Amino acid sequence: MYHHILLIIHLLAATIWVGGHLFLSIRFLPEAFRKKDVSIVQNFKDKFEPIGMPALIISILTGILMAYDYDVTFTKWFSFSNGIEKVVSLKLILLFITIALAVNAQLFLFPKLTSKNIPKAAIQIILVTLIGVTMLVLGSLVRIGGI
Repeated sequence: MYHHILLIIHLLAATIWVGGHLFLSIRFLPEAFRKKDVSIVQNFKDKFEPIGMPALIISILTGILMAYDYDVTFTKWFSFSNGIEKVVSLKLILLFITIALAVNAQLFLFPKLTSKNIPKAAIQIILVTLIGVTMLVLGSLVRIGGI
């Protein structure tokens, strides 16, 4: 039952994180491009962060707890020795890339966001969205024993 509760919490948090980025990528980013208006992206970011960042943190914590429940402990991360360890390791790699992109966005991209560099923001937004969807797909493979 413990694992199932963790899974539900993990899926709800991932729904917020990935769904928010899909919504940003599909709905708001094209409008910002079309109007050359960075405030559209900035406004979404300002409204999404208070729920998006906690959702990401919850996803990370529940993901680690579920990995431990599958006996994929810290010492087995990046061993790629079985299907579940492969999924956990790939998701961790994608998480580290997401964190690096988030730091870059917070420190360098968004403070200087203008209509001229909106393509750089778009690339990062789309990358984070694709990474989130990839992590979702990888997580679904746990049910069949991983990859």
